[in-house]
Order: sequence, then structure tokens, then C-alpha cells
Amino acid sequence: MNLILASNSPRRRQLLTDLGLAYEVRLVEVDEDFPAHLRRAEVAEYLAARKAAAYVAGLAPDEVVLTADTIVCLDEDVLNKPADVAEATAMLTRLQGRAHDVFTGVCLRCGDGREIIFSDQTTVHFRPLNSAEIAHYIATARPFDKAGAYGAQDWIGMVGVTRLEGSYFNVMGLPVHRVWAELEALGALPALGPGRS
Repeated sequence: MNLILASNSPRRRQLLTDLGLAYEVRLVEVDEDFPAHLRRAEVAEYLAARKAAAYVAGLAPDEVVLTADTIVCLDEDVLNKPADVAEATAMLTRLQGRAHDVFTGVCLRCGDGREIIFSDQTTVHFRPLNSAEIAHYIATARPFDKAGAYGAQDWIGMVGVTRLEGSYFNVMGLPVHRVWAELEALGALPALGPGRS
């Protein structure tokens, strides 16, 4: 099957490339609001499924679209992408010195009607950060496209993240171990062999 990545995230593109998967990027704007009653993993799965629904009409029978949504949860609060410096500062100030959960919801929707929705969870532990470190990170990384206002692969991850429980790649935006297994179950992986990765 032909894989369609429905994401503008350079991190997701890199992860699929590093897996050795061929894919085409297609982008459709989708509203990322979610019902207030949803909690934690439910939010990520709902948003991934909502994104996939926007692609159904344009999928050929031999295509599978991959959509994903990553959220950061501090207790029951969902921290999405910050709108500005003030919001990013507030988010990182809340996260510093604490553990929080990152959920990535994924939907694989096939042109033949099959659909798989799942999510993965990683707990991230931050050491206490001072205001100068937070300000430096925001000024240099401009993390306004990242849930929770940070990227684990960025400077702040190197100096601030002390421990992860779960998949590092999930925090980057795609639980690639689960994606690989589910694509395999769908029969959507290339054959592996000598010289192939």
C-alpha cells in the first residue's frame, strides 16, 4: 500500500524516513478543537481520527493515510501549542521540576475502509528550570509549533529532561514502534531483506 503522511511536522517526516518508509505528504487543514469531556489519551486519539476523516474522500483503495496528534498533559490539563511567548513561558514554568505525560494519538485509515486508532504514552521528568533558561529556550528555539512548548530533541530536552518512561520517539511526535507494528498488520510495509532497512 502507498503511505500518505498527513502532517507538516519535520520531526514526523524524519522519523518515517529513518524507518526506511517511502511516503507522500498531503496536507489538509483540520480544526483541532475537541470536546471538553475527553481526557488525556482520548484527546489525542480523537484529534488523530478527526484529521484522518478529512482525507477519506481522496484516498485510493491502495493508499493508507497516517495522521497523528501529540498532546502534553500536566495532571488533567492539556497543554497544546503555545500562541505566543507569554503562553510558552507559562507552560514551561508549570512543567519545570515536575513529571508530565505525553500522548500521541495515531490513526491509520485505508482507502479500502479499514481503520486503526491507537495512542502511546510517555512520562517525562523535568528538573527545575530557572526563568533565564526558559527565556533562552523560547528565544532561540521558538517552540510555538510544539505541544507543551518544548521539543525533547531540543536544547531544553538536553538540559532539562532527566528521565523518560516510555518511548522517546513518542515525545518527538510519533510512536514509531507502534506505527511499524500496525502498518505490518495492515500489510502496508515493504518487504525486508539483505541490504534493506
